[in-house]
Amino acid sequence: MTTLKPLLAKNRSWALQRRQRHPHYFQQNVDGQQPHSLWIGCSDSRVPAEVLTGAHPGELFVHRNIANMVVSNDDNFMSVLQYAIEYLKVSRIVLCGHYGCGGVQAALTLPDIPLYDENSALARRITQLREALSPDLAALNAQEKQSEHLNRLVEANVLAQFAQLVKTSPVLKAWRENSDLDLFGCVYDLYSGHLKELIQQTEEASA
Repeated sequence: MTTLKPLLAKNRSWALQRRQRHPHYFQQNVDGQQPHSLWIGCSDSRVPAEVLTGAHPGELFVHRNIANMVVSNDDNFMSVLQYAIEYLKVSRIVLCGHYGCGGVQAALTLPDIPLYDENSALARRITQLREALSPDLAALNAQEKQSEHLNRLVEANVLAQFAQLVKTSPVLKAWRENSDLDLFGCVYDLYSGHLKELIQQTEEASA
């Protein structure tokens, strides 16, 4: 029978280690949070924002979805974005994709993926992703290795989603009000564990 005990045991061990190193480690976040960044990433279990950035509790406000998409009619995404900018006053937004992204791979093969059902939420989301990548999908290079092509599409997706992010109302409102807010687009490399910056935009550049 499946049990939660292994996770609970790891949690207790982690909490004990933190307290042993810093006795007041958990108390510092009890009264509220003041994250410096909003992280918009993929839901892929291999790309945990806090782990790969070495962040501690209270440093990152995180939103993750399939293929790190920016969808302006998604209330979940937009509420996180608005809350992070207007209430938490984050000064940085990081939009992060990753090589080997299953969502981008699915956009290549839709509607041939096993889970495809045109009435499902998953199919609708992958369809949106495919539409965002349509110019790059049309530019297939027959001489390009499949892995290289997928990596290029992952980067293209970050750029496409970043272009949507800079046009969202909370971001534009923050820049109009001269808030300290910088946006960054990057890709995580599963092989090296490194982040690669692809693009950035500051308030000054947007003016």
